[in-house]
Amino acid sequence: MEGNNSAVLLLADGTKFVGKAIGKIGTTSGEIAFNTGMTGYQEVFTDPSYFGQLLIMNTVHIGNYGVHPDEVESDSIKIAGLITKKFSDIASRISSNGTLNDYMISNDTVGISDIDTRALVRHIRNKGAMNAIISSEEKSIEELTAILHNVPSMEGLELSSKVSTKTAYTVGDENAALKVALLDFGVKKNIIRCLVERGCFVKVFPLNTPLSEMLAFQPDGFMLSNGPGDPSVMTESIQIVAEIEKTNIPIFGICLGHQILAISQGLSTEKMFNGHRGINHPIKNMLTGKGEITSQNHGFVVSDQSISNQDKIEVTHRHLNDDTIAGIQIKNKPVFSVQYHPEASAGPHDSRYLFDQFIQNMKTYKN
Repeated sequence: MEGNNSAVLLLADGTKFVGKAIGKIGTTSGEIAFNTGMTGYQEVFTDPSYFGQLLIMNTVHIGNYGVHPDEVESDSIKIAGLITKKFSDIASRISSNGTLNDYMISNDTVGISDIDTRALVRHIRNKGAMNAIISSEEKSIEELTAILHNVPSMEGLELSSKVSTKTAYTVGDENAALKVALLDFGVKKNIIRCLVERGCFVKVFPLNTPLSEMLAFQPDGFMLSNGPGDPSVMTESIQIVAEIEKTNIPIFGICLGHQILAISQGLSTEKMFNGHRGINHPIKNMLTGKGEITSQNHGFVVSDQSISNQDKIEVTHRHLNDDTIAGIQIKNKPVFSVQYHPEASAGPHDSRYLFDQFIQNMKTYKN
């Protein structure tokens, strides 16, 4: 099997790990990040928000329950590469339709296993996010260093156009009571599913679709999806969202959509020292005082300083580990967004009430 070959992981600061090759034999690079979730690896790997990232799974055992066609968030694996401690060559779940290794090979995904991921994560937590390279090919450290030197920084990198749909498409019953125009920055399938389950007919639009084209659909609300990369460089999308906000049609933003909404209203975003990625992140709803355990995946955050300089926007949610902004709303308008993933696949469903809130906003607007 291909996994018997050796592989090397080299970080931008020169730190090196040697382990076993998993998935496709090759070389891959990107920003290194870690996910603390104990389950849901296939949903994580297919989440478009991870595009361009080498992902460490903190859970020791990965691949043991194989893969399943119902557990994908997009049409393919989106991570740039996988890093894990123990990798299972077999799938022990009866309902799985294959092994993770075969799935990675069919998706051209390079990975490395059998390294000390605890030491690696501690190193990144101390040093911050950085670029890295994985190779299971016959390449010297000098060659890998040269390749790594040319890998662009995630800061200032626009990636949504690489995962957004190229043509508009619809999901759900066209006779449904509510119509949602979804601006696709790298949407997860379960966001669409959560809307359809609540009686919405959803039309998914490419990320820079003109407002006039979306209004021709006569939507009752706009969904701004999740996605990868730095929101601050997405000037065309920011302008489109600013135009959407002026229509007074209800808006719900998630993750990158939340960040773009914030920038469109004069706020700013900043790169985090280490992002939030996992399914156990504690959030406080500042309006109700209630806590939520949430699924998260982001490396940028809305700047606290920028929000303190204006009175148009209210902070609705905060992350309880580091007090970062986790949700906002525009005062006196049916417009809100959150930094985390209320569709939570995988993860807890504490925050799915936000979809119900969006539905209510659309019903009120429609009537």
